[in-house]
Amino acid sequence: MRMTTGNRESTRPLIAVGAGCAALAATLLTTPTAAATATRIGVEPSISFGSATSYGAGCTYPVNVYVDDPVTPVVIYDNGVAFAVVRPSGAIATGHWTPAAPGEHRLQAIQPNAGGDVVPYVDLTVGVGLNSGSGCIVTH
Repeated sequence: MRMTTGNRESTRPLIAVGAGCAALAATLLTTPTAAATATRIGVEPSISFGSATSYGAGCTYPVNVYVDDPVTPVVIYDNGVAFAVVRPSGAIATGHWTPAAPGEHRLQAIQPNAGGDVVPYVDLTVGVGLNSGSGCIVTH
């Protein structure tokens, strides 16, 4: 951009625009980007019922993981052992969990490359399950 004042051209506006562009580029290049991460995890009890807990060993339950990256797959863990790798559909990735044994279970979800973000988890107590085909009868 050149400006003319009388018969003389001034390059000051061109220098100012160039300096502004350089400052903007430096800011954009040094601004950290947010890492993709799972933000929340939840387990639906489906059609399960019991006196002590709603989750029974041998029965299957949907696990919903809420994410802020709708593309990166999510790995879901039960007591530190991966049992599902699922792709999100929008802001939710859904896997299915079949606890193998009664007892305490911690389900966690991780989107790889999240780099040090908090890992969401849910702690559940699982009882003895009797899969009835359409639901699960849970005993202690």
